[in-house]
Amino acid sequence: MMLVTDEEKKIRLPFSRGILTRSIMLAGIDVGLAYAIASEVQRELEEAAKRIVSTDEIRELTYRKLLEKGLREQAERYLLWRKLKRRKIRIAILIGGATGVGKSTISTEIAFRLGIRSIIGTDTIREVMRKMIAPDLLPDIHVSSFLAGEAVNPPAEVDPLIYGFGMQVKHVSTGIEAVLERSRREGFNTLIEGIHVVPGFVDLRGNEFMYLITVPDRDYLEAHFYERARYSLRDPRKYIENIDRIMEIQDYLIKLAGKHGVPIVENVELEKTVERIISDVIRRLEKSRG
Repeated sequence: MMLVTDEEKKIRLPFSRGILTRSIMLAGIDVGLAYAIASEVQRELEEAAKRIVSTDEIRELTYRKLLEKGLREQAERYLLWRKLKRRKIRIAILIGGATGVGKSTISTEIAFRLGIRSIIGTDTIREVMRKMIAPDLLPDIHVSSFLAGEAVNPPAEVDPLIYGFGMQVKHVSTGIEAVLERSRREGFNTLIEGIHVVPGFVDLRGNEFMYLITVPDRDYLEAHFYERARYSLRDPRKYIENIDRIMEIQDYLIKLAGKHGVPIVENVELEKTVERIISDVIRRLEKSRG
């Protein structure tokens, strides 16, 4: 068995082709090619009869393999990401968007590729709040986001849907802030996703990045609800019956994203959506480091 030594951490671990594949994918390379390159790296090290190899050797060999395949831009990006990881730079990614746009799937993929172990859904935060706070105290958190307007008494001059949604977001954002504060204090990477991740409601600091996920139209959203029902117990009819409300919330979120400078990512193809977000995170990290 080939061991990998990290001179900085003074530890040795078995070589993992899967971990290397994930690192290569961060350079913007699809999983098939990334796995093939990782296999080439492993084979070359084994042919050299390497029993112990350093992380620096793996990084240099991987970089060379990328260059050999004419992937210069991806090779430079791979080195950049490895440098950022080595410096232990903490990041927090927040993924928002209306109900059913694919936030959870996108977030899971991003967290896997970036090696983020902490994924928090705002629905989980809301569920905890429901157990702690009675409906008569905060009625808006005890209903779906697109029905919160029916649980509150909005002023006559405002849209009940948006007012109720905003009240729910305001309350759940307290929990989001708490998760971010702990992440900052303890220095671990985290990803927070959910409809309550809304531009302007959460105070972001260094290396914390928010993205708004959207869908092109209601037909796309409706198809997604049916697809989602294949893998969960959520009845699509509840969401389809309220699809106009959900699209109105999306319009509201888009306006807030424009106002607060939050990137809007239209989710038509999962791989492209994930790639765009990861590329933007790395670009902004590189920029912040000068």
